[in-house]
Amino acid sequence: MGEKKAFRFLVEGGKATAGPPIGPSLGPLGLNVMMVVNKINELTKDYAGMRVPVDVIVDLETKEFEVKVGIPTTSALIIKELGVKKGSGATGHDWIGDLKMEQVVKIARIKWPQLMAKTLKAAVKEILGTCVSMGVKVEGKHPKEVMREVDEGAWNKLIEQAERGLSEGASGAS
Repeated sequence: MGEKKAFRFLVEGGKATAGPPIGPSLGPLGLNVMMVVNKINELTKDYAGMRVPVDVIVDLETKEFEVKVGIPTTSALIIKELGVKKGSGATGHDWIGDLKMEQVVKIARIKWPQLMAKTLKAAVKEILGTCVSMGVKVEGKHPKEVMREVDEGAWNKLIEQAERGLSEGASGAS
């Protein structure tokens, strides 16, 4: 097994190109840069419109490569769910959208592996905190109000179902 070298790039989902920074980084290694770019685009197409961290691990001897896709930022996931361009410039005064609690839980499930949260409930509260700073309401309310509801157990059933779904994995049943 040859020596490996890792590269990290931040790319727009499905829109990586052979230009900078990918081409100049990988080209001198004798790699087929277009093969790498095509693989990155294939793996990141579901993140269209979002910037996604991507690691490319290259075996310097064999010129084989592996692409690992990271998770977009919480704010990018919220923006995608809302279908808006950016967060509020005046949080607390201007609201850019309103998420359903199911959407908050969905984002928490995606981000949980990266967060410091020990439970999905704690991850949901972190996502709600980001909603506060972005000017996003949840269920028509200020996210801090929804956080209190989470603390009081109002959303336990939804969160527990999502947590069970994670632990059971994809069963393939529809």
